[in-house]
Amino acid sequence: MNIRSLTRGDGAVIGAAVLLFVASFLDTFDKSGPNAWDNLGLVMSMYVGGIAGAVLIVLARALPQPFKFAGLDLGQLGVGLTVFSLWTAFWSTIDPLGAFSDQLGGADVGAGSGLILGLIAALVLAAAAIATPLVPALQAALIPAPKPQAPQPYGAQPPGGYGYPGAGAPQPGQPYGAQPQPQPGQPYGQQQPQAPAQQAPAPDFSPFWFAVPVSRPLFAEDGSSAPIAELAPGTWYLAVEQRGAALVAQTQDGRRGVLQDTSGIQRG
Repeated sequence: MNIRSLTRGDGAVIGAAVLLFVASFLDTFDKSGPNAWDNLGLVMSMYVGGIAGAVLIVLARALPQPFKFAGLDLGQLGVGLTVFSLWTAFWSTIDPLGAFSDQLGGADVGAGSGLILGLIAALVLAAAAIATPLVPALQAALIPAPKPQAPQPYGAQPPGGYGYPGAGAPQPGQPYGAQPQPQPGQPYGQQQPQAPAQQAPAPDFSPFWFAVPVSRPLFAEDGSSAPIAELAPGTWYLAVEQRGAALVAQTQDGRRGVLQDTSGIQRG
């Protein structure tokens, strides 16, 4: 579970759910009397239903892989519960006593602080749940990404790369300076197959730190289709080259690869 994937809209959902929980302990009617926990139907449909919807929305955002129930995403189920909570809160506030009003001789009893505050919380909850996928301002990260560490020297290679002690050293049993022997089935003097041509780096490029909004694969620089790493949200990576629309990124453990999808990245 990655809490750094939560957005500002998710923060509004969490705050409204907390407010809804507090409202359930306040008076249901304007005259001192029971609260929502003394009415099972009210507390389960309006208060617990809304809180459960908020929990499902946050879980759907924080889980690394989407989880579905009965063919529906957890976030969709959560939005439905928040709308149902608002529906119940609206009509319960308009007519707090319902059918019991006649049994009490038409007593003039209005909505208490618990219902009024619950209606406000349910309204904010449903509005945030519906508007988050639609409003860009609500899609910003709730927890800012950590500040990037000091960048490594440009062009630094991971251990075992060019210039590392032992790189290019003769293999055991091979005299120093000896030429590599041809492989079985390869004519002597035949050149090794060359790697596919790579796209030239963009001129005047300056390395920068960046973070990805969602998990994205990092592919090898030789153009193979198998990913060598996965970039995770909330972690800063160093972009060392630009090749067209793609970036050559370096992970914190020194691995380098090509990030093909650069949409929505956050520059440090």
